[in-house]
Amino acid sequence: MTQEWLRRNLLTLISAKNWPSGSPDLNPLDCKLWAVLKDRACQKHHNNLESLKKSLVKAAAEILLEIVHAVAAEWLECLKACVKAGDGHFE
Repeated sequence: MTQEWLRRNLLTLISAKNWPSGSPDLNPLDCKLWAVLKDRACQKHHNNLESLKKSLVKAAAEILLEIVHAVAAEWLECLKACVKAGDGHFE
């Protein structure tokens, strides 16, 4: 479902089977978008898991497409730096 949404909403997409794993620098969609979700969903205290789930779903639905595009553009720059560095360190 996520891959389909990304395919419809982003200009470029790397499929799940080709997605780089294990590097926080190459997974800004995970890191950045989860941070946005956490900030929005956890503005209030949740007494139970169901309340947290509802808040996360609502927060996800409210993320602006412009934010997703900005995160994807940042990811592309990280990917370019990774390729340029070969097996070396990059920031």
